[in-house]
Amino acid sequence: MSLKDWPSAGFPGTAVNPKTLLPEVVDEEACEAALRESTDAGDRIFVLLAKGLTAEAAEAAADARLADPSSLRLQVLDAEVLRASKNYDRAEGILRTVLPEVTGTPMEPWVFQQLGKVHFSNGQFEAAAKNFASSLDLRVASGSDATAIYSATVSLKRALDLAERE
Repeated sequence: MSLKDWPSAGFPGTAVNPKTLLPEVVDEEACEAALRESTDAGDRIFVLLAKGLTAEAAEAAADARLADPSSLRLQVLDAEVLRASKNYDRAEGILRTVLPEVTGTPMEPWVFQQLGKVHFSNGQFEAAAKNFASSLDLRVASGSDATAIYSATVSLKRALDLAERE
């Protein structure tokens, strides 16, 4: 799969690596320009993770959570920092705690997608596939944009392919 076929990661200049299912910065210039325009602390955390700067992302997430402790988006990004730090159980715990709060909202498919990434990164490909399938179903049912549906589809296919090899 060439770079142009990588799913969008949801922020300019980033895409999801179809092998690892992790976001990466693929256009540094576009990413930095968008980051300069953004006032959202979550965007900075996301870009730090996409660059593989987990410690910096953790510090930015802690600062952001102090300013906005009830933000569901920041809680999900906290889980993503934990996933990147290989703290899979804690990441899953946060996402499972957030899930009832986002049920029926536009955030629900994203939380399932993140939960799938936690399982995928931990080598639990069948569990990842179930979460990616939930994300995909919710995205299709809600009429999400094509890039979100494509991302969930690529993730589901990758998890199913690896689950079959086990």
